[in-house]
Amino acid sequence: MSCKDKERGRMLSAGFRSMIRLTISLVALGPVIPAHANVEAPNSAAYQEVTVPLDPETRAVGGALYAQHCAACHDGNMVRAPQRYVLENVSPGTLLAAMIDGPMREVAADLSLEQKTAVAEYIAERKITETNTAEAGVACEVAASEFDLSQTPVFQHWGLGAGASHFMPPSVARVTGKNIASLELDWAFAYPDATRARSQPAFGAGAMFVGSQSGLVYAFDMETGCTRWQFQASSEVRNGLTLEPWDAAIQPIDPLLFFGDLTGNQYAISALTGELRWKKRIEDHSAATLTAAAELSYGVLYVPVSSLEEGAAIAAGYPCCSFRGSIVALDAKSGDELWRRHFIPPAEQHGVNAAGTPQYGPSGVPIWAGMAMDADHLYIATGDDYSGEGSETSDAIIALDKSSGRTVWVRQARFGDVWNGSCENVDPVNCPEDNGPDYDYGAGPVISEDSQGRRIILAGDKGGFVTAMLAENGESLWKTKVGRGGVVAGVNFGLAAHDGKVFVPISDAPDGRDYDEPARPGLYALDVDNGEYVWQAPAGEDVCLGRPGCYPGYSAAISVTSDYVLAGSNEGWLRAFDIDSGEVLWEFDTTQAFTAVDGRIAQGGSIGGGQAPLIVGDRLILNSGYAFAGKMPGNALLVLKLPASDPQVKAGSVAQVLLDSAAK
Repeated sequence: MSCKDKERGRMLSAGFRSMIRLTISLVALGPVIPAHANVEAPNSAAYQEVTVPLDPETRAVGGALYAQHCAACHDGNMVRAPQRYVLENVSPGTLLAAMIDGPMREVAADLSLEQKTAVAEYIAERKITETNTAEAGVACEVAASEFDLSQTPVFQHWGLGAGASHFMPPSVARVTGKNIASLELDWAFAYPDATRARSQPAFGAGAMFVGSQSGLVYAFDMETGCTRWQFQASSEVRNGLTLEPWDAAIQPIDPLLFFGDLTGNQYAISALTGELRWKKRIEDHSAATLTAAAELSYGVLYVPVSSLEEGAAIAAGYPCCSFRGSIVALDAKSGDELWRRHFIPPAEQHGVNAAGTPQYGPSGVPIWAGMAMDADHLYIATGDDYSGEGSETSDAIIALDKSSGRTVWVRQARFGDVWNGSCENVDPVNCPEDNGPDYDYGAGPVISEDSQGRRIILAGDKGGFVTAMLAENGESLWKTKVGRGGVVAGVNFGLAAHDGKVFVPISDAPDGRDYDEPARPGLYALDVDNGEYVWQAPAGEDVCLGRPGCYPGYSAAISVTSDYVLAGSNEGWLRAFDIDSGEVLWEFDTTQAFTAVDGRIAQGGSIGGGQAPLIVGDRLILNSGYAFAGKMPGNALLVLKLPASDPQVKAGSVAQVLLDSAAK
């Protein structure tokens, strides 16, 4: 498993469980966050709008209705019915919409609106803060609503390039180390009914495309922040969006936009209209979820499949465990399956737990993170085993043949990391006897090159290790322990690499466990040749000042330009580090209340998840808010811009960058 925000309903030690619940009741934060010059609303009110705790009466009414109308399927392990532990991670507004005019409308037909609302709030454990999420934002007027197809996609992969280095070249990133301190807020958007914001946007045709916790996918005009269209998915869209490339000289053009949701559905919609082209349930297992961005290559869409089953294992009555991680190759135009590669055999019963519930194995080996690829291969990072005696494909970097899914090589970081949520419970009824530390891969691999010209695969895990291996055969070259590691520690979501260096964000947030070594939150640079430190930038002064849910360290994916590394922190600060020295060139506090384009409040919080801060022309884009694992909630999409007086502004406009991209 991996804590890169896995949405698994993890049950940790008593102390950590209390810390998590603080995230769900951050009304208590009060106005303790320093105000920013551009901020108009008080933080205390903003936090109350972002997260409203559930009252006892609603919990009682909603619980009774859930037991009567919902539990038989959602607590009964029915195939294809999302289980309770999955639904708990869906926003209450999305749950309500499913009962009003979505897949649950027939089941909930006899319930009043008030009763449906109570059920939704009971499942999600928080109040609905906005009754109509579709009303958020400002609809574009005619001029801003048009897509300029001469502006082809800037980044065509989650890792910004096929090798997933998260490098942004000067032709795209016109914000330099010299002018980054001049950035100003251009516009903001307040995601409705949200406590976390972590979908990495895609850019093209003068628009930004991004998902949200409510399941709404947006196409925003980059210049104004108005909404060109929005699409409602069945549940949260947390992964990065993949935009199909096009040739502006060939007409007609109807590029597709690809993304997955929390309940395991993969979508293809029109990037120009938001109309659904196809939707596919990727995996029959009820716990399946899609957390990593799909990769598109020559008409084939490669979809990594993960699950939330680890959280279900907490319950003594749950038959743990049977999910199998996989990669599924689809025809991008039709959604038809081309091949599927599971990484362990089907689970078989191997006994019962202390409550008499059947136990199964092997299980697990999910794919949480994005992939790297070259002309012939996919390189993926796998999660832990959930049950059984361990497999040779968990906690591993695996190279697959792109055309068939055949395994080319496997490099396992550790054997026997068999873990599920029950292992941290008071009664570990489903925990394997020899359970592992839960130090698997939540960050995807990176393709780099050493000074000898050899292609190198770089990978970082939750144990705090960074490993280098040869791309051709997986041979291990070096392994460096950078972070202390832990359940929510080490490397969570992603490395970056450029110019012979690999950049390593370390979270090392507290997780209720005791360790023999100190935490090492910070950002570190290693030499790709040998794994030795080039520079170290451990977490600096305490900016949390005792705020609940605030911790130093870097959990989210990061990005890099020719002269700086961008990293968003658990404490909600975005920082730019000099690429050669690690010196902080600029920092920005996102834990503020920003006035959004529609007048709502966009509240920042912790920065986490698989989204990296991105530079497109003269703008910087990132999400802020990460109500998971005890961190600070938020619902902000922020777009910063260089002032008009900066000489890079004209050359670095979004339109110009997209046109330059098309010219290549």
